[in-house]
Amino acid sequence: MTGFLFELTFLLAAPVWLLMIFAPAWRITERVAASPLTVLPLLVVWAVLAAPVAPELWTAVSSPDIDTFRDLTALANGAGAVWAQVIAWDLLLGQWMYREARRLAVPPLLTGPLLILTILLSPLGLPLFLVVRAVWSTRAPRRRTEPALP
Repeated sequence: MTGFLFELTFLLAAPVWLLMIFAPAWRITERVAASPLTVLPLLVVWAVLAAPVAPELWTAVSSPDIDTFRDLTALANGAGAVWAQVIAWDLLLGQWMYREARRLAVPPLLTGPLLILTILLSPLGLPLFLVVRAVWSTRAPRRRTEPALP
């Protein structure tokens, strides 16, 4: 059961990623990416995986050290729960990146690879996106903040 839930975790996130990467201009993609509810199924999987290892999980998060965390991830449910948490976080991060890229009119041919990198290694994808965001922010026309005169 744990192996199935581990696999299910990414399968639940994959449709959102696929929409953001391969159909960025679709209205449904924008609506899906704007919703934080996309992670709820992942959090249900997390809860199912975390429940059997709740004491170990609590120990690992309440007084973290490398050995306690190693003990948690040595348990199948512990590793699965950590995986579900990572996938949920990466999905929210990817949704934010997608929305920022759309807001700034970053081309999908640039955004797509950054999203793929974020799926695989978000600690690399996010900083690269932040560089792109900074560059595009300076290129984007600034909005007027004062009311227009009649």
